[in-house]
Amino acid sequence: MAVYRIFPEKDTFIHTSNVNGNSGRDEILEISNTGKGVSRVLMKFSDEEIANVISLTGEETYQANIKAYLAYASSLPVDYTLNAYPVVLEGVAEWTNGTGKKVDLGLTTGTSWKYIDTGVSEWITVAPSGADSHYEAAKEGGGTWTEDVSTSASQTHLTSSTHDLDINVTTAINNFHNSTIDNKGFVIKLEDSKEFDNSNVIELKYFSGDTNTIYPPFLEIKWDDSTYDLGTLTEIATSLNVVRVKNNKGEYPDLGKQRFRLTVRPTYPERTFETTSTYSKNYALPEESTWGLRDENTEEMVVPFDAAFTKISCDSKGSYFDVYMEGLQPERYYRILIKSEIDGSTTVLNNANIFKVVRNG
Repeated sequence: MAVYRIFPEKDTFIHTSNVNGNSGRDEILEISNTGKGVSRVLMKFSDEEIANVISLTGEETYQANIKAYLAYASSLPVDYTLNAYPVVLEGVAEWTNGTGKKVDLGLTTGTSWKYIDTGVSEWITVAPSGADSHYEAAKEGGGTWTEDVSTSASQTHLTSSTHDLDINVTTAINNFHNSTIDNKGFVIKLEDSKEFDNSNVIELKYFSGDTNTIYPPFLEIKWDDSTYDLGTLTEIATSLNVVRVKNNKGEYPDLGKQRFRLTVRPTYPERTFETTSTYSKNYALPEESTWGLRDENTEEMVVPFDAAFTKISCDSKGSYFDVYMEGLQPERYYRILIKSEIDGSTTVLNNANIFKVVRNG
């Protein structure tokens, strides 16, 4: 299994409350429909980083999700849907992230509701072939995107939702990688039926890439690279067992892949007549065992258990799993957790295996 996170090369939000205003350095990303106007998010991830991660998958099936953590929400309806569309540009190479914040009243550089860049190229109001543009009559702009069903994506939230952003954009990312469509990023917005509906007041604020917290948005790419070959090992059969990470160095730079190897043995080994200690014999965890990472300070699951994407592997040396350190926030401590079903019991093994990720250089 593998989980790899790519952080945005640029992110901002555009809003009708100031059609010329830029928010490229705001700590918050807004998606909203309030009395003060409508807001949409623009976000782009590097082609090079996407290609690098997909090369790691060996071109196997992967899943790519845009994720962002909710900072604040108000006036939410019983249900609502967020849509993510690939941005389409014509005659302009890129939209400009900019240097402004929403509270800035003076001139700032970067994209806005009206402009793709700094007061020069406007978002078109007549869409090019294969693209669509939504705008109010007096507030033209707001981005241009393709609404092709094969590349658009959505997420529906109910009252009980965490309201974090988590949209599966696998098809669009695959099309970016294959150059089927140009990667100009995504526009993320409320569904059309609620966006300009004055009877629906919705305000969602997410942490941006400029946040001073540990919660920036990211593109999470997951794939199953697990292999399971017992060789001469025996699968552990008792829920009374000891599982430890035997090669945890305690500190790792925020780059590269680290392989964590596990030692597994019964808590109370059966008595046998052997020339070596029964406590030195290594066992394997069951094939469907999974791993996860928890932030040691906030106690949030950074990498949740996932039966499809966090399966633990096994070879002749024992059970193991790989962690890509680039996707973890540096200067944080993480706790390794193991989930396994043994002898009819599902247990989460927590043996205080903690490591720190530090900035490389």
